[in-house]
Formats: sequence, structure tokens, C-alpha cells
Amino acid sequence: MSQDYDVIIIGSGPAGFSCAMQSSKFDKKALVVEAHKEYLGGTWINTGTVPSKALREAAKTILEFNNQFGDHENKKPYERFRMADLLQYKQEILEKENRKVKNDLIKNKIDVARGSGRLVDEHTVEVETHFGSTEKYTADYILVCTGSNPVEPKEFEIDHKKVLDYRSILELTHIPRRLTVIGSGVNAIEYATTFAALGTRVTILNDREEYLTFLDHEIKEHIEHHFDEKGINIKNDVAIQEVAFNSLRNHTEVKFNKKSGDQRLQVIETEHVLFLGGRQPNTNGLNLEAVQVETDNNDFITTDDSFKTNVDSIYAAGDVIGFPRLASASFSQGRLAACNMFGIPALKVPDQIPYGIYAIPEISNIGLTEEQAKEMDINVSVGRAYFKNIAKADMTNHTDGILKLVFNSNNFKLLGVHIFGDEAANLIHLGQSVMANDGDIRYFINHVMNYPTLSEAYRIAAFNGVNRVYKAGVKYKNILENKDNN
Repeated sequence: MSQDYDVIIIGSGPAGFSCAMQSSKFDKKALVVEAHKEYLGGTWINTGTVPSKALREAAKTILEFNNQFGDHENKKPYERFRMADLLQYKQEILEKENRKVKNDLIKNKIDVARGSGRLVDEHTVEVETHFGSTEKYTADYILVCTGSNPVEPKEFEIDHKKVLDYRSILELTHIPRRLTVIGSGVNAIEYATTFAALGTRVTILNDREEYLTFLDHEIKEHIEHHFDEKGINIKNDVAIQEVAFNSLRNHTEVKFNKKSGDQRLQVIETEHVLFLGGRQPNTNGLNLEAVQVETDNNDFITTDDSFKTNVDSIYAAGDVIGFPRLASASFSQGRLAACNMFGIPALKVPDQIPYGIYAIPEISNIGLTEEQAKEMDINVSVGRAYFKNIAKADMTNHTDGILKLVFNSNNFKLLGVHIFGDEAANLIHLGQSVMANDGDIRYFINHVMNYPTLSEAYRIAAFNGVNRVYKAGVKYKNILENKDNN
């Protein structure tokens, strides 16, 4: 049976975009179905990754100016800068990125249907257009990549005025003087440090006993010290009781108590509340049940390693399949889905992928933490470099940070890299490359790196690690030889 397309892609986020682009390179005819009336890119470009990081960059620029030249007339950033200017910068970036996606799709002759898509059968997608009509399209393969949306809070309502979510925080008319963030995930930490950089007094309320538990313990200690210095107050293991506006005192009150220990009711007075809870997959309306596409207990679509669902012609990728729910991973998933559905060999993506948290400063890691390596009974050593000892950090006034290498003491194989500091999400890729090639920390000693750069931290950390092993009794001259030390 002849189909209209080789592949229909429901969703134009990073997974959908990369699948469409890769399919076009295979000379396949692709259709992208996008529900947004105006923009492409989904949450990635419009309300998530791109706008939030653009706002962060604007805040970071203001912080750097203040750190370099001091507070002008002792005024806080929220007294000197307008939120409208920061959001205008964000909007310009959003529109630039959207144009790039649109132009790439046009250049590669990829069709776009505007409207909500639903599965009719294993080869047919029905699109309810924004004009009220309904269109049906057929394809050999279908990729579902509709992303995710935030879970609504149970204890209070988001009014998008005083109580905000990830959308309405990007529409504020002013820089708040006080902000309470409810949540403890990556986005909560990113927004907390972004507004703290603008002079906002920030409190984070976390309903769990800890936050960012996947981080190396030493990195976490540096983050907590930094938060103390910046006045970011984190309260863990709390239960929200009520969020309401007090008209007499003209502020919003957040009432909560600890889940254990002293459970007396506490109240925080704040200007705005930002709720950043968990996320759930965008599967409603897709008609998955009729086509018998399987989902897990949390409604995320289940796939095999090739991103194929239990239905041979239907694939899924991105946030809609769950972990790791990263734009970076979604790009790779969409590309690999295209390769797999058309039977074209592709290099396997390693299990270890870098994580980037765009806080101020950034946090990034890949591989094993020191604790994990010890639990695996590896004879592990670490090497550290502090940003305060790096010339480039002095020049840019970004001296708060640490780069930590985790490696095998026997053969110096690099097992993990953990960074807290400026440009961490970019710096991590050097360590990633060495790890991907089963390299060891002597790479950073034996290769020349540009000076001054933040990458110098790798060399310093490698020497620090080698010296630790040397002091433990290994002959130093053997350490630097290009052979394994068994």
C-alpha cells in the first residue's frame, strides 16, 4: 500500500526535529505535526530550555557587571534593571531559534501540518487543524515525540500572577525582591540562582529530604556553601499546607511544616511563588489505547533500545518516553529512531551522557562519583582543581568552583568528571571525550592546552591526582609513562 509519507512525526521538539532532519538526509519524505499555532520547537524553544537559559544569560551578565565594577549607587539589580528588558532579550533569542528550525525544515523539504495529531491506526495520523478541519495522513512509520508538561500542585492553584509556573515566570513585569521556589529539581535550582543573581531574595522549599542527590558529595558541598554566600535558603523535607495572598500585608504567604521532627507550622512572606514540580508525558488525546501502544505506570510510552514501541511501525522519543528527559538526549534519540526505522546503521550512543545544570555557576558531570566507584570496590583516587587557582578564572572574576576527576589508582583510567563553576556544561566535554576513548588522566598532563583557559583545570586536577597516588607509594617516574600500571 502506498503511503503519503515515509515517516510522520508528532511534535517538533528536539527529538522530532532531529528525526525529521535525519530522515531527509536518507531521502525520506517526512511530515512534522505541530500543535502550536505560531511556533515550532515545542517546550524546547518556546517555554523551556531556550527561553529559561536566555534569561539566565541576561542575569549572569548583570551579575558579572556588578562583580566587576561594584553596585552602582548601592542599588540592587532589581532597582536598576527592568524585567521587560531581560524578557525582550529572551524573546529575541526565542524568535531567532524558531526561525532557524523553520528554515531548516523548509531547506530540507520537510512538510509541516499545524494542529493536534492523534493515531488512527498503526500507519495513519489524524490532524485536527487550527482552522477547524480534519486531515488524515499515512506513513510507513510514525514517531511520537509530544514531550511532557508539569504536574499541577494539589495544595494550591497557580494563578499566573502571584503564583507562577514555568510559563508565567517568563512573563513577569518586574524583578521580584522576594521569590519562593517550590521544587528541588534542576529547573528549581536554575531559576533560584538566576533570580538571586538579580538581587532577589530566594527561598527553596523541597518536599524531599535532599536535592540533586545524583551529584558527587564534594560538588554538593561547594554548591551549598555558594548558596549560603548568595543568600539562597533551602528548606528540605517540607510539606506545603497553603499558598494564599494576604491583602492586608500585601504579600503572598506560604504556609508549610517539616515532615519530621519539629512539625510546627511555618510561614514565609514572599512576593511571588514559583512552582516547579514533577512532569508528566503529553499522551492525552494521542489515542494510544486504540492502537494498543503500551505505556508504563506513569503513562510514559515504553520503547526498546531502538526507540520502537510494541507496535512495529510506531516509535517514540524524547520526554514522552521518560528518563533522562534532557533536550540533549532527545536530539540523539530522534536521530537514532530515524536510523533504526529505516534500517540504516548508526553509531551507538554511550550509556554515559553528560548532565548540565545551568545554574549560576553551572554544574555538570559524567560518569561515576567517588562514592559510586568505592561501592564498586574500585581502587579509586581523585584529583581536584579549584577555580580560585586558575588564571582565567581570576581574569573573568569567576573564582568560585571546583573540577574533580575520579580515576582508577591502578591504571589511571578516568571514571568520572564533576564540575561546579563557570562554563561547567561546556568544560565537561573534554572529560567526556577522554572517557569515551577509555583514556586516563595522563592525557591532561601530556597534552598542551591553551593558556589562559578554564580547561587548565583538567591539567591541575590531573597533577593533583597523580601526586596523591605518588604519596601513596607508587613510583612517580612510572606514573607518567604511557603504559598501564597494573
